[in-house]
Amino acid sequence: MTNDESYMKEALKEARKGWGLTSPNPMVGAVVVRDGVIVGRGYHHGAGLPHAEPNALADADEKSAGATLYVTLEPCCTFGRTPPCTEAIKRAKIRRVVVGCTDCNPKHAGRGLAILREAGIDVVSGICEKECLELNAAFFWWISTGRPYVRLKMAMTLDGKIATAGGDSKWITGSCARRYVQKLRRGSDAIMVGGETVRKDDPELVVRDPKDWKRQPARIVWTSKPSLPEGCKLLNGNGGPVELAKPMARREWLSFLKKLGGRGMMSLLMEGGGELAGCALKAGIVNEIDFFIAPKILGGRGSRPVVGWENPSSLAESLAVKDLRTWRFGDDLLVVGHLDCEK
Repeated sequence: MTNDESYMKEALKEARKGWGLTSPNPMVGAVVVRDGVIVGRGYHHGAGLPHAEPNALADADEKSAGATLYVTLEPCCTFGRTPPCTEAIKRAKIRRVVVGCTDCNPKHAGRGLAILREAGIDVVSGICEKECLELNAAFFWWISTGRPYVRLKMAMTLDGKIATAGGDSKWITGSCARRYVQKLRRGSDAIMVGGETVRKDDPELVVRDPKDWKRQPARIVWTSKPSLPEGCKLLNGNGGPVELAKPMARREWLSFLKKLGGRGMMSLLMEGGGELAGCALKAGIVNEIDFFIAPKILGGRGSRPVVGWENPSSLAESLAVKDLRTWRFGDDLLVVGHLDCEK
């Protein structure tokens, strides 16, 4: 690992501190390095607040002069709710800037790097690029399509079941996996579940960890019914607003997602059930799957499968999942992968 990669990983650590806080802005982290020592750290705390670069420069103070700035995303170069970071970098007399990835936002793409180079600053880009791009996959997708990044989270047994024939599903996975789901909720602008899930499980769909989390996601129920069951937790809880919608065909899904994106929603977390999962996958609007697999075998012809919907006629209709990664959460296994999702 080179020194540039090592320091960029420190900047990535800073960026991840903004998980769930920055939407509709990206997560960005920065560190200032002088004479081989990190003298300043910073990350973007939220939309409308100072960006990572000025935070790191303020932390470094006068030590910024002649130093190297490492930042996970190309510095912005336009006036928005905050001044351009390129100007702050020039004022701090930074000698060298190392960037993880360029910004796909047309307002900034490549322009920030060009401005810094024109000012005589040495600029290097593409360091830990894959990690930096993955960090803000939702932001880049939203910027380029106007639609939220769709993550499908499901929990199943080893034989692919999510509930008994009668709908009993608590709990398939253990506490470690459920804590991670809280992180996924914190990083989402909206959560969607099927109407059957609401009727059977009566979820609240809120971030419970930490208890004082203020940025609760919007809650959407995939249903054609005009109202929710009386007394359900969605109506009595402390979460975000509850909406009802049931897009079915791809065109309907795209229209629905465009409306969410137009409201500044970068990410949508789907938490089942199987019919919603099957419909969304069939429509080709899922970007990422997060499938938890518990070391249990449920069995039963009537037990509910993780992906329902219409029966395929051949294996040729199966969807290829790419970039597979796995993690252990207690006794459970998490499998994460990506799907080809047309823009």
